[in-house]
Amino acid sequence: MDRLDAFKSIAAQAGRGELTFPTNVNATLKLQRALNDPDCHADVAARLVQAEPLLAARTVAIANSVAYNRSGNDITNVRVAVQRLGFRTLNALVAAVMVRQLNSQIVRPDLRRMADQLWQHSAHVAALAQVIAKRVAHLDPETALFAGIVHEVGGFYLLSRAEEFPGLLEGEPDEWIEHGEVEVGRGVLKKLGVPAAVMTAIEALWEGMRALPPENLGDTLLLANDLAPVTSPLHTRAGGTTRSAASTIDFVTGDGTLNSILEESAEEVKSLTSALM
Repeated sequence: MDRLDAFKSIAAQAGRGELTFPTNVNATLKLQRALNDPDCHADVAARLVQAEPLLAARTVAIANSVAYNRSGNDITNVRVAVQRLGFRTLNALVAAVMVRQLNSQIVRPDLRRMADQLWQHSAHVAALAQVIAKRVAHLDPETALFAGIVHEVGGFYLLSRAEEFPGLLEGEPDEWIEHGEVEVGRGVLKKLGVPAAVMTAIEALWEGMRALPPENLGDTLLLANDLAPVTSPLHTRAGGTTRSAASTIDFVTGDGTLNSILEESAEEVKSLTSALM
């Protein structure tokens, strides 16, 4: 099977929902469904989180980050951390854990390096999207965080299947973008139960269309993707954050250039990125 046929095969499986996930990812999906139940109580959520050690550690780490712990009083247990973060942030963390679980299944050294870079890229995009949503676009920052975490999940799935298809990644990135990214991404995101608003934002990222200054979640995700200091190993998109774009944002926000906005929140971005990675 040649490279394009392999992309089409994986994409077709994704489109039909025939996705093969590691056992630990399936367990985390069950946790995500429980957290999405409107009747799920915080104490029940805390017990569910405690059953997943990686998620428990991440939950406490985020709760103690600069973004959520302005008082400086450290939290040392999951129940209080869940209460501080809320379910929307918790859902974003669950998504991060699922991505990391997909990542952990990859053994081949070259694929391992690509997966690690893709995770670093995703973590930076998530942290930046949260800051931009809060400071510039005035959108829900937790939704932006979630969108940033999952925006490359199709790429993680591709890497997790690459050993089954020799030569799958030995070509031009444009072939993945043209023949696999959208179809595989849609299938995986649907399987993960990603909300429609986040799907729409990621579709905008694939299309490469946006407004500046950012007006919606798609614009925010695209800007965060441009600004991320680590690029995706599967393709490199040309950055669109020009000096004129930054001055446009400056005009609307009145808070200085985009760079200065990000500098003011550098500790927050660093804290979130560190906790997610």
